[in-house]
Amino acid sequence: MAATARGGWWGLLGSGANAVFGFVLVALITRVAGPYGAGVVFTGVAVFTILSNACKLGADAGLVRFISRDLATGEGRQVASLVRIAVAPGTLAATAVAAMLFSVAPLSTALFPSMAPGDARTLVRLFAVFLPLATVSLLLLGATRGYGTVLPFVGVEQIGKPVLRVLLAVPAALLVPGVLTLAAAWLVPTLAGGVAAWLALRRCRAVPAGALRKTQLPFPRREFWAFAAPRAVSTVFDISAAWVGVILLSMLATTEEAGLYTAIGRIITAVTLLQLAIRLAVAPQISRLLAVGETGQARSLHRISTRWMVLFTWPLFVIVACFPATVLSVFGAGFDQGTAALLVLCAASAVNIAVGNAQTVLLMAGKSVWHLVVTGAAFAVHLAIGLFAVPRWGVVGAAASWGAAIIVENLVSAWLVHRRLGFTTIDGGYLAAVRVGLGVTMALAVPARLLAGDTVWGLAVGIAVTLCVFGISLWRYRETLGLNDLVAAFRRRTPHLRHHRLPAESGTP
Repeated sequence: MAATARGGWWGLLGSGANAVFGFVLVALITRVAGPYGAGVVFTGVAVFTILSNACKLGADAGLVRFISRDLATGEGRQVASLVRIAVAPGTLAATAVAAMLFSVAPLSTALFPSMAPGDARTLVRLFAVFLPLATVSLLLLGATRGYGTVLPFVGVEQIGKPVLRVLLAVPAALLVPGVLTLAAAWLVPTLAGGVAAWLALRRCRAVPAGALRKTQLPFPRREFWAFAAPRAVSTVFDISAAWVGVILLSMLATTEEAGLYTAIGRIITAVTLLQLAIRLAVAPQISRLLAVGETGQARSLHRISTRWMVLFTWPLFVIVACFPATVLSVFGAGFDQGTAALLVLCAASAVNIAVGNAQTVLLMAGKSVWHLVVTGAAFAVHLAIGLFAVPRWGVVGAAASWGAAIIVENLVSAWLVHRRLGFTTIDGGYLAAVRVGLGVTMALAVPARLLAGDTVWGLAVGIAVTLCVFGISLWRYRETLGLNDLVAAFRRRTPHLRHHRLPAESGTP
């Protein structure tokens, strides 16, 4: 399990690379294709992302949980059975959906009314071709995460594919600029990603060779799908949260606003990259700790990781909220119209960071039904407010609906994790992180905004001064914050207990 020791840092590196290259790609597409063309491309990306994740049927989360548990308690004898149980249904589901997309492609002109009918059909069928491969790739990467390593996921999803997309989009934008070529540049790296995911899983399974040479045991399908089935539905809700606004804007407002909303979403994703990095690293660790009865360590890991997400992410939200127009100007002229929507999502996402990875705790504790109820309620709020607000207020309405869903989902998850599972987030270190991260940043960034305005110079001064004082404060309060706690938590290994049985209710702390 030595790979887990570096999981947090690899996750952070991958999330940073994904944010940077994703930002570059969105900026390139918006500048080349304009708000309308970008809206068309990212509406297709939104539908593709929702469908590819829905077709996983929740099996990727099941692989993370059950493979990590099997390695901790059963020497990996059920891994082969788990992979078969997960991949075959997902492949069939994705293939069926792709076939359906081919059949309904002529109706795509309703979603893209300003495109030529032939181009609209080609665009839908292009996304359909790559759908099964994208789904299988995500499932295989879920299996690699069960081994406690995030390297394959980081290498494929967060570095490899984003880099390839930029490398393909640049010549496409220069030589054959257009919606179809830009969409193809986004899709083609899926092929390389699928091959890399397959090779990565083979390598993971080859590591504990002594265990895997022993007799492989079947895993109960009913137990796997009892966990994965609720997750299948909640995955749709989770993924739709980030993309449903794009689709609603395309259908109920304008495609230009859909492009603007995509740019705003990319900024929020970039700011919250640390949360994703920590989630990738701690999910299999929490699953293993709970499986072997180390509930106290699991709670400590959740508490420490939340503290550090608040410490390093809230200051970024303050900077973006103080200079929203300058940040949005990266995407081109006219994108400063999204400042109000960006502010709404910054406030809501700060709540997301404040409660930590509560949803991950629910899943790794085996409470996929609870997670389904929470995400379902949040999605209902998202859709209800979106249908009302998007036709009236456009991109601001879409941001308000997503923001409300974020707040509902995270507050309810935090309540369940605290009241039902005994996990806490607020302690002395958490309060110190709030004082240092939020207090220092606001005390410096707000005056910079008032003096220099929402300008590039104001943003540069605000960042420079804030970084200096923040770094000094971080060192000054390093003991209170527990500077080495998170590093130690990532390096802590779960004992490989060969002869211990699971509790009667597996995954329940």
